[in-house]
Amino acid sequence: MRRRIAIVGAGAVGGYYGGKLSAAGEDVSFLVRSGLADLRREGLSVESPAGALHLPSPRVYDNSGEIGPVDLVIVAWKATANESYRKVISPLLHSTTAILTLQNGLGNTDKLAELFGADRVLGGLCFVCINRLSLTRIRHLGQGLITMGEFEGGLTERLQDLTECFEAAGIQCGAVRDLIHAQWVKLVWNVPFNGLCIAEGGITTEDLLSCPQGEQQVRSLMREVVAGAAALGRRIAPEVLDKQIRSTREMGDYRPSSMIDYLEGRDVEVEAIWKEPLRRAEQAGAKLPAWKRLLGRIRRRLEERG
Repeated sequence: MRRRIAIVGAGAVGGYYGGKLSAAGEDVSFLVRSGLADLRREGLSVESPAGALHLPSPRVYDNSGEIGPVDLVIVAWKATANESYRKVISPLLHSTTAILTLQNGLGNTDKLAELFGADRVLGGLCFVCINRLSLTRIRHLGQGLITMGEFEGGLTERLQDLTECFEAAGIQCGAVRDLIHAQWVKLVWNVPFNGLCIAEGGITTEDLLSCPQGEQQVRSLMREVVAGAAALGRRIAPEVLDKQIRSTREMGDYRPSSMIDYLEGRDVEVEAIWKEPLRRAEQAGAKLPAWKRLLGRIRRRLEERG
């Protein structure tokens, strides 16, 4: 079945996954905040070791009302833009439209459920090494797995249908029964790597792991994220830490998205990635001193940047 899909936020993540879905034959429209004329003139290009793709005439818009109701809304903008959820997403909905957010951190699915109904909402966690080179060009360096789950939990027919849709587009995709657990697994990576790469002044993951002290800081923060998840009733297997560090080494000289936002003067997802998960874990009784110190370091870096 061919679906009408709206990609809300066609940056690196939205452009990459939306481009793959479009190339596979899905009816995809891209909502962008910048680069509309460039995309209409040059198309959308993705460089990838798995095979490049080029959409010569992507359907791009700067107003969701021009797209109209779709079957699936994929939210791929940064969580710092979430105050626009209602205004942007409402025109895209019909009675059975599903909303899948690919955003980092915690709180995004909760807000979408509050605004549009819990039964509409799914969350997806992207494990992908990807950067945006320009308004029309994306570079995919490796990985690409999406772990997807229902906001209300369980393995539903809709969830199975969506994972099959992504798999058919060449996107590795797995369904999970417990979305919250999956979100915390992603935080095991995001909290230390995005955070320390900012706190150290804008370094890459390779720089961070190249010295024993850097890896020690990463592991300390990872253990605190695992402790935070445990306080909320989600157990994360210890081997996840080694696996994530190993896969990060394989990425090479990777620039995490939050570090890029920091260096380029854009808003950083402090609330969703560091503050809200820390708040929830501490409220559940976890003691997380290294995480609190990291949050303070990030805030100071952002204050110094102005």
